[in-house]
Amino acid sequence: MSDIITTSGLCKQYGKVLRVKDLDLSVPEGVVYGFLGPNGAGKSTTMKMILGLVKPTAGTIDVFGRRVNSRSRLAILKEVGSLIESPSYYGHLTGGENLKIISTLKGVPEKDIDRVLQIVRLENQKGKKVGHYSMGMKQRLGLACALLGDPKLLILDEPTNGLDPSGIQEMRELICLLPQQYGMTVMVSSHLLSEIDQLATNVGIISKGELVFQDSLPTLHEKSGRSIAVRTLNNEAAAKVFGEQEISCRIEKDCLLLPELADKELAGYISLLFERHIGVVRIEERRKSLEDIFLELTGTAVSL
Repeated sequence: MSDIITTSGLCKQYGKVLRVKDLDLSVPEGVVYGFLGPNGAGKSTTMKMILGLVKPTAGTIDVFGRRVNSRSRLAILKEVGSLIESPSYYGHLTGGENLKIISTLKGVPEKDIDRVLQIVRLENQKGKKVGHYSMGMKQRLGLACALLGDPKLLILDEPTNGLDPSGIQEMRELICLLPQQYGMTVMVSSHLLSEIDQLATNVGIISKGELVFQDSLPTLHEKSGRSIAVRTLNNEAAAKVFGEQEISCRIEKDCLLLPELADKELAGYISLLFERHIGVVRIEERRKSLEDIFLELTGTAVSL
């Protein structure tokens, strides 16, 4: 699998402040790449540099294997769709009319409008004035604009910002659909960890302008460190039993936390507790959340 986007030593400095520092991104073809980080981490700045909207202070950017510079930028962008910050639209015009303007600017045939409206599920709202659209519909219209011309790469900056739960779900479903049905690669930024967990197949985590993690989502979850929580009627006595069996455990709140054990092995220890007349109330598997993993990687708080 080749990389659609690669950056090497990418930096952006504003005054004396380095907003993006030595960023080496690798976005594989055909994935949803979640670009994750707290507000102000440098996500939007990075995406703007990839799109040629902001000039890097240092480093290189390659898209589709071609170096992005003043000569190549326009040719590369013909195969890229983007939605950066809030979508722009003419509220007094209909959705279809707004798309006609964008298709003219992009040099895309008007027949493509019906295709993108169908993808974002706005085909029945084509004749409605955009000023009367809900926030979710406006975001989907912005996505439709980005999809005009059938781009190979889609760059979306916090596309669910400001949406209600149903709008977030709609946008999430649409984004997940694009690589599967249309072969697109999607780079989507977010400060919502739970959203990226449900959306992405690959993840890059940025903190204070630096990349602190980059790999597949399952690899990120492997850092979760599974454990077994056992709640008994006498946790102190149960802890002694596990200690006798040389099983490390600690009491946390009202539970004993044990390392990950095979089912058969755990069943044996639970039977031993019953033999010692120690009642077992609850057994559950625990794993660190993405929030916990993020804190370990960056040492900073994030929006939930």
